[in-house]
Amino acid sequence: MKALIAGAGRLGTQIAQVLAAARSDVTLVDIDEDRVAALKGHLPVRLVTGDACEPAILEHSGVLTADLVIAATGDDEDNLVISLLAKRQFEVPRVAARVNDTENTWLFDRNWGVDTAVPAATPLISLIEEATGATDTVALLRLSKAGVDVIETAITPESRAAGRTLAEVTLPAGTVVATVIRDGQPTVPASEMRLQPGDEILVVSHAATEQEIHAAFQ
Repeated sequence: MKALIAGAGRLGTQIAQVLAAARSDVTLVDIDEDRVAALKGHLPVRLVTGDACEPAILEHSGVLTADLVIAATGDDEDNLVISLLAKRQFEVPRVAARVNDTENTWLFDRNWGVDTAVPAATPLISLIEEATGATDTVALLRLSKAGVDVIETAITPESRAAGRTLAEVTLPAGTVVATVIRDGQPTVPASEMRLQPGDEILVVSHAATEQEIHAAFQ
């Protein structure tokens, strides 16, 4: 699947990381040059600096061949414009948009090119299920073709993994840590990285259950 994500905030980067771990071809676009520069080398995706509300930027970012566009900026007006352009001008098969202000939910429909409207408070995994159309591509982020699960867990002060390095966490066979998100920024995990309360961890596994992953960290 080829996905284009507009908005490299916390939500956009998390979605990008998960979809990339699921072997999708991902492009992440953001207007903030400093934010894009900070993400270089930390995400296995293509990064583009520019305003995704501009058709030329969308086209440069690969919207003409995208299977999915996710408008995940923090501005509802921008998300509507991006959705409308993606669907009406570029005929993207599936368009999902984040709704930041619940009072604007009524606007996020097919008249604005939105196939799936996702409230900002929706959990990450549910959001990606909705955005990708879980039926064929992702079912609770289980890739039917690859047989891969992407599981999310968070470190709290009570977690057994808090204060430990990743090397000290025993994971089930066939399981790797895809990324550790700290202070809203995804990081490439190293074995010596020491986990802290507040860290969010995305784990990719071919066999482990969600309960086994949580048991390893919690």
